Amino acid sequence: MGNIVAIVGRPNVGKSTLFNRLVEERKAIMDNESGVTRDRHYGFAEWNGKHFTVIDTGGYVHGSDDVFEGAIRKQVVSALDEANVVLFMVDVSEGLHDLDKDFANVLRTVKKPIYVIANKADNSQRTFLTGEFYSLGFDEILAVSSINGSGTGELLDKVVEHFEEDIEDPEKDLPKIAIMGRPNVGKSSFLNVLLGTERSIVTDIAGTTRDAINNRYNLFGKDFVLIDTAGVRKKSKVHEDIEFYSVVRSIKALQDCDVAIIMIDAENGLESQDMNLVSLANKYRKGLMIMVNKWDLIEKDTKTADAYKDSILEKLGPLGYAPILFTSVLKKQRVFKAIETAMEIYENRYKKVPTSELNDKMLAEIDRYKPPAHRGKFIKIKYITQLPTKTPTFAFFCNHPKYIKEPYKRYLENKLREHFDFKGVPIKVVFRNK
Repeated sequence: MGNIVAIVGRPNVGKSTLFNRLVEERKAIMDNESGVTRDRHYGFAEWNGKHFTVIDTGGYVHGSDDVFEGAIRKQVVSALDEANVVLFMVDVSEGLHDLDKDFANVLRTVKKPIYVIANKADNSQRTFLTGEFYSLGFDEILAVSSINGSGTGELLDKVVEHFEEDIEDPEKDLPKIAIMGRPNVGKSSFLNVLLGTERSIVTDIAGTTRDAINNRYNLFGKDFVLIDTAGVRKKSKVHEDIEFYSVVRSIKALQDCDVAIIMIDAENGLESQDMNLVSLANKYRKGLMIMVNKWDLIEKDTKTADAYKDSILEKLGPLGYAPILFTSVLKKQRVFKAIETAMEIYENRYKKVPTSELNDKMLAEIDRYKPPAHRGKFIKIKYITQLPTKTPTFAFFCNHPKYIKEPYKRYLENKLREHFDFKGVPIKVVFRNK
């Protein structure tokens, strides 16, 4: 993954604010509730022509009553394993804290360049107070204010000195697959099975993942990026601001991805919140599949899967082009099949159909069932071509484009799918004057 900088420290010292300044966007959630960042969080940054990845970690807490505490400790340790340079954040306004000392003990075992970042040094008096942190036993203490950015340039100059060669953004042209759905359907567990490591914290409390997290992944000889998103809840349940950010984050992940895997809980079925995600994915013209998880918990007879599929298709209506897959992440059933399907959808999204083949197949279908006449005017479709758009769009050239009704448009779309397999991809049909 190249050059990595980890930002670590106790809760509420401003790690996420610094992270956002380095990656130049509000990617980490910021909130005054301490301990908001729970997972390792990745962003891409560049300074003086050198590219690197920044990891924002959860606050490292000892002996608190937070159920996530043990898991966060593990996350911090694995972030330290991955990093080339460690930024240890402390808060000048609060002075030296016992937790800072505990943290320093952990960091002294790490044989890597470590900078103590004395944050919130936003005036000369506070900058003067940074001296007390030398007692932690590290050589370099840098005074910064991550809110207004002072001192971050000098910090970055020092950080990039430790990087060897420049590494281009490795994820620019890779397929991006977003794993989405309501809280507790098993998104993080799905990711952990695929990655074989505990990249996302898994507990049985709904809504553990609050940020969207990118993971580089390789399977079947293909390289791609998995985006694990926050659980999206119904609006009425979104009491905390954090939940609101998480929903925004999921929507942004949807905008950034190529294919969205919408995970649903087999016991709850396709709920209205899932339908919102499905229609958003369609609106953004993303690849789409439905992954029915926890299928192992359903009592089955021979018709169960078919009946279940039919009920989903009925709800999906015209969005029924999304393949439906039954999985059990817990039992590792069809987990890799899900990724295989997502990659097929990715290929379909960029598929170009040769014009000759398009006309051969589709003109025959049009001959078989001609567009209904409009007030005595016969509609003749002469020629079809695929337009050079990002997602599949087909232009049908005819004499009266405005008289073609919705049902006939759907007929053509279905025939395109039948002949050219656009499984999981929204396709657009337009009519033009010949």
